[in-house]
This record gives sequence, structure tokens and C-alpha cells, in this order.
Amino acid sequence: MTDVFAEELRDQLAQARLDLAAAREAGDDDGADAYRGRITALLRIAARHSIKVAREPDDDLEDED
Repeated sequence: MTDVFAEELRDQLAQARLDLAAAREAGDDDGADAYRGRITALLRIAARHSIKVAREPDDDLEDED
């Protein structure tokens, strides 16, 4: 996989984590759920393409392989 793809994925993951934190701070439960889903999807894409990404304690994959 290209470095550009991996970097874009990492950037999107970082942004989703920031957005999740903002949604939680604002008390936006629906937004927080959406961003958790986005993070899960991005982590699955990273795993599928063997892209190493930083993991955070909140990164809970429902059926992680």
C-alpha cells in the first residue's frame, strides 16, 4: 500500500478521534456514536491493508480479528 494512502488513513483517524472528543464534550451522544463507528471502520481498513496505526484505549472493535 502506498505511503499516501496510509498517511491519509492516519489523518482521517486522528480527525475522527478529535471529532469524537468534541461530540462527547458537547453531550452529543448520536455524534459520538457516529464517530466511534467511523473510528472502528478506519481501524478495520488499516488492519485489512496491514497499516500500523496508533491504538487508543477507546478503540474498541466489536469483532477484532
